Amino acid sequence: MMIIMGMTWKEMMRKRVMLLTLIMTVIFLIAFWFIAKTIGGIHLTSRFDPNSTEVLIDRFMRGSFILMLGFFFGAFVVAFLSIFSSFAVISGEAEQGVMQSLLPRPLPRWKWYLGRWLGYVTLGMLYALILFIAILLITNAQATIPKDPASLIKSFLLFASVVPLLITASMWGSGFFSAVGNGVFMTMLYGAGWLGGMIEKVSSTIRLDAALAQPLNNISGIMSLLMPADALQRKMLAELFSFKDLGGLMSSQNSPLGMFDMGQIPSSTFIMYTVIYTLVLFVWGMRRFGKKDF
Repeated sequence: MMIIMGMTWKEMMRKRVMLLTLIMTVIFLIAFWFIAKTIGGIHLTSRFDPNSTEVLIDRFMRGSFILMLGFFFGAFVVAFLSIFSSFAVISGEAEQGVMQSLLPRPLPRWKWYLGRWLGYVTLGMLYALILFIAILLITNAQATIPKDPASLIKSFLLFASVVPLLITASMWGSGFFSAVGNGVFMTMLYGAGWLGGMIEKVSSTIRLDAALAQPLNNISGIMSLLMPADALQRKMLAELFSFKDLGGLMSSQNSPLGMFDMGQIPSSTFIMYTVIYTLVLFVWGMRRFGKKDF
């Protein structure tokens, strides 16, 4: 199993998707640095003392805004790597004849599946950790960020939890669809979850009447249940900024965070649903692979 895991790492390093992800990451971080420098350079020092409470709050608000921008785009990069690294793991290799030559060897199929899964997940989470730290460091150089260790650890775990979620769903889909079909399926599934989150944010921002908001909330809830990736992102930001304690500050009309209204923050029960969702797809995908003919 560890051999399969190591083979997955070597394969990923040779793939174009990894090279493309690294190029995207470098471009993103360079652009993010200039954006953070521009936003963080606007202070209230012309009207207030640099050490005053007003300036400190302003720096924290701008730091929060920069972090939200960074993690908004960073989530897409992590999702891109997770989906396109694993969408052809079964069907793609079967189409190329790799699976037929590998499986006759004395290796249980579940060990191959688990080794592949561990390889993709560990590499994806390592990338997520590097990106998470980079976004925090760039923001901290230009503004103020939350520095509570417990909040940072919780927020990283939620940020990185998208990796096993998407890889599990992608490997499950690879057992049912062709390589191209699974790529389209996973892109649409992730897009549906993201759209559900956007509907939730928009409906809570524009303050619709209850009669109009209820159908939108039902639609966004169904989409989040189908793919809870965006909900994990909102929960991550809520943990990072401790929204329960700073709700009044974050919702201020004069705050630059108004456009990033989080909508309904997922509960702990929803996080448990996501864990069960991932486990069910993992077991289902493994069983499907064990019975699949090649």
